[in-house]
Amino acid sequence: MKVLALLLAFIALPAWAQVEIERPWTRATPPGAKVAAGYMVIRNKASAPDRLVSAASPVAARVETHITVQEGNVSRMREVKGYAIPAGGSFELKPGGAHLMLVDIKHPIKQGEKVPATLHFERAGDVNVELEAEAMGAAAHGHGGMDMKMH
Repeated sequence: MKVLALLLAFIALPAWAQVEIERPWTRATPPGAKVAAGYMVIRNKASAPDRLVSAASPVAARVETHITVQEGNVSRMREVKGYAIPAGGSFELKPGGAHLMLVDIKHPIKQGEKVPATLHFERAGDVNVELEAEAMGAAAHGHGGMDMKMH
């Protein structure tokens, strides 16, 4: 019986023991905006790969997992079915790449606001995060400036 209890304790370890989220952030949005994006680094400390399968936030009607693809000289966003996080590795959500798309946001996001979200992982389960809202033109967490390439 003790072995079973010990085994169950290991199975029920909190998600933070397996997945670590670094620098979760978003950008402030202008009045009337319907979407926002979320960025972060996801570290998988487990010995098996994991997958971020979906996310949710009370600030948005839905949260989608997107990637940015280059088609000629045009960048387009595409929805994907989550992100693979390698065992002992990491995956970065960043401007111009993979990101969370908060769709039909309920109010403009203000700089300094903390936007709650829940990340749903295949193995690690649910992980709650707060995306810190940076300035509208922020290119990377803690750095101002525009995230646009001029041609």
